Amino acid sequence: MSNNIVNPGLEFERPIYELEARIEKLQGSADDSPEAADEVRQAKRELTTLIKKIYSDLSSWQTVQVARHKDRPQTLDYVSLVFDEFVELNGDKFFGDDRAIRTGLAKLNQFKVMFVGHHKGRDLDERSECYFGCAHPEGYRKALAKMKMAAKFGIPIICLIDTPGAYPGIGAEERGQAQAIAENMYEMSRLKTPIICIVIGEGGSGGALGIGVGDRIAMLENSYYSVISPEGCAGIIWKSHKYAEKAAEALKFTSKHLPKFGVVDDVIEEPLGGAHRDPHQMANRLKIYLLKTLRELQGLPTDDLLNKRYEKFRKMGVFLEQLEQQSTGEDETDQEPVDSAAG
Repeated sequence: MSNNIVNPGLEFERPIYELEARIEKLQGSADDSPEAADEVRQAKRELTTLIKKIYSDLSSWQTVQVARHKDRPQTLDYVSLVFDEFVELNGDKFFGDDRAIRTGLAKLNQFKVMFVGHHKGRDLDERSECYFGCAHPEGYRKALAKMKMAAKFGIPIICLIDTPGAYPGIGAEERGQAQAIAENMYEMSRLKTPIICIVIGEGGSGGALGIGVGDRIAMLENSYYSVISPEGCAGIIWKSHKYAEKAAEALKFTSKHLPKFGVVDDVIEEPLGGAHRDPHQMANRLKIYLLKTLRELQGLPTDDLLNKRYEKFRKMGVFLEQLEQQSTGEDETDQEPVDSAAG
């Protein structure tokens, strides 16, 4: 049996696809005996157990691979599966329309919301049009303009993050990439409307932070959220991308780590085997989370909303301080480290 049949996905998923191929072969056989049916049922139970075993103990690098899976639902998939209506809004009224960031008015049950999200694209043509999800300054300016409009009319904002980072090209730098991201972060911190940000795949660097300041920060179970991609970190620290797996483990950027650091508020559980195995169920879980969170945030007074948002980001990051030895000759063993919140 050829590799593209038993292993069309990730390398660590090979045993899963081999077992699925065996089940398909059993089901396609002409044998309709009770023994054959029992064998199929047993194989399906083995498959469920195997998927649970593999996905319950993913390494950080394997999580990155799942976050980048070719069949993983993307932003526009969730737009069609989660929202009842969507009207896209284009352009930054300054330079052009960046297809890496999509914005528009949407309806989610009884809620009218402003939607903002990165989109990578599926085939090569769409990926090229979307710059593989790497936004230019005009993308961030478009997002901010639409978010300000939402705040003006008291419409909640939903941001879906899925990018390896902002576009690193010369043109983007010439048009003020860093300034655009910084301005978005500043303005989002004080917009007078609820903001929900969810990492659905990759959450890389400033490209993610450009639409990542909100009242609730969540991530899907098999996504990652980091100051840099594993390859970028490996290139800086070890001067080679071949150390990306080592960098992924060191960065501690998965859903197993970030809630402990206070970087994300919630982790949304994915279907068995990842979102790519059941996009509809994943979309349903995302919708349930959004509705629950919108109900919670809508009831907060604006001043409380802004104060809590401010305090949330001021408290991020825990560090240890070692007190300086006193001039009196105080022994170092008498000094205790102080656990403080960065801020």
